[in-house]
Amino acid sequence: MPEKPSQPEMSLAQQSFLEERRRRRHWIMAARVLLFLLFLALWETAARAHWIDAFIFSSPSRVCTTFYGMLLDKSIFLHVGTTLLETLVSFALVILCSLIIAVLLWLSSTLAQVLDPYLVILNSLPKSALAPLLIVWLGANQRTIVVAGMSVAIFGSILTIFTGFSQVDPAKIKLIYTLRGTRWDVLLKVVLPSSVPTFINTMKVNIGLCLVGVVIGEFIGSRQGLGYLIIYGSQVFKLDWVIMSILLLCIMALLLYSLIHVLEKCCLKGL
Repeated sequence: MPEKPSQPEMSLAQQSFLEERRRRRHWIMAARVLLFLLFLALWETAARAHWIDAFIFSSPSRVCTTFYGMLLDKSIFLHVGTTLLETLVSFALVILCSLIIAVLLWLSSTLAQVLDPYLVILNSLPKSALAPLLIVWLGANQRTIVVAGMSVAIFGSILTIFTGFSQVDPAKIKLIYTLRGTRWDVLLKVVLPSSVPTFINTMKVNIGLCLVGVVIGEFIGSRQGLGYLIIYGSQVFKLDWVIMSILLLCIMALLLYSLIHVLEKCCLKGL
């Protein structure tokens, strides 16, 4: 069997450059963690020294105590699970619907020209204004919250994906037609593969927007979820619940974004 070609050895300059990048990445990560720990220490110190009112601003220890209490009675799993499920369902529907509609707009330039101003207007509309109407139209249920999550992201997602379709290299499209390909061939072999980076960037934005929309929906028409904890806690002055829920939303948003980032690396590596 023929031997596999050996990998060329890196020069000292390349090794030094990679080592410097690695050290810089580690330093940045350490600085981020240190900054967060300093913030928590200052917050706890300010609350204990009565520089701030712990009843209003809470403290890390009070938040941890509240979280531990809800962990023991398992209610936190209900609220986190509800918000996570609603976010993932609305995100999946946004991606599916926006991709289908963007394809239809690309296939029909007339349809794109007709719908373009409506999509722009709907995308600019403050989505919090729609939430009360959705509650009246669809009722105070989980379906309404999913729709509220979709309403925040779907119009911008359609516009972004369609714009990505329109910016594909015309030379590649012309090549497909030269080889007697059809419009579907152009779509499947050129437009969609070329738009993968745009599609993934849209997913990164949409996951956060869907979470925002879901929380807005939970503010108005839910009895469970982190949005419900925030609005109920502020009404009964259980501000430890409010701050704990906000921190959990931050962690959830970070984890979901990181998941999309991992997916991006896998997809781009396969291209």
